[in-house]
Amino acid sequence: MANTLWQQALWAGDGAIVLKFGQLIDPDVNRLVHRVGTAVRSADIPGVWGIVPAYTTLLVEYDPVATSGERVLSIIEKLPVEEDNRLPRTFVVPVLYGGEGGADLLYAANTLGLAPEQVIRQHTASPYLIYCLGFSPGFPLCGTLASELQLPRRSSPRTVVPAGSVAIAGAQTGVYPTETPGGWHLLGRTPVQLFDIQRDPPILYQPGDYLWFRAVDDDEFIHLKDLVLTGHEVVKEVPYAAN
Repeated sequence: MANTLWQQALWAGDGAIVLKFGQLIDPDVNRLVHRVGTAVRSADIPGVWGIVPAYTTLLVEYDPVATSGERVLSIIEKLPVEEDNRLPRTFVVPVLYGGEGGADLLYAANTLGLAPEQVIRQHTASPYLIYCLGFSPGFPLCGTLASELQLPRRSSPRTVVPAGSVAIAGAQTGVYPTETPGGWHLLGRTPVQLFDIQRDPPILYQPGDYLWFRAVDDDEFIHLKDLVLTGHEVVKEVPYAAN
């Protein structure tokens, strides 16, 4: 069918196309990004080797020796794009806020003019949509944070952020699944192993699902960490509950 789904199709070098669906972060726009991404993936277009959905864009990577951008785009424009009837899942993630694992909680609270308990209460008040996965394997880019919690990224990123760190930046929140550098503000840490290459699937969730953070105390954190180390899954999946 003739394309009416995206606003722009742009070349990204000599081996990729960027489809732009909008300018603002919006759940409906993001769902459309993933619907088109699923259609492209299912079509198995010759020469296409990478499909990268983001908040409002879809990057389609292809081998310019095997095909041309014009050919790829002409195929994508005619693809049937199905409705997404998958019921989202909501995963409850336990978090120990503050302390060593939440080194920026006090800074965030002071900067926002809130008590640390208010930051925690706001952050755990409702589930967050996973818009996309990026930056590192399994990193869930979630939103949208309440305006009261929104802070710019740190002016100086950390060279090491421990796995399981729960953080905020701008209108986003997420969890570092592995130890990496990072510039988000650390509010706490979860004992959950969000990315495990030995697990099938390695990542528990996917874009379109929700994360709901739950505050725990030191004793429960230690107990849950012990369970994780013995191979138990401590993330609870609850009925879908969007904002």
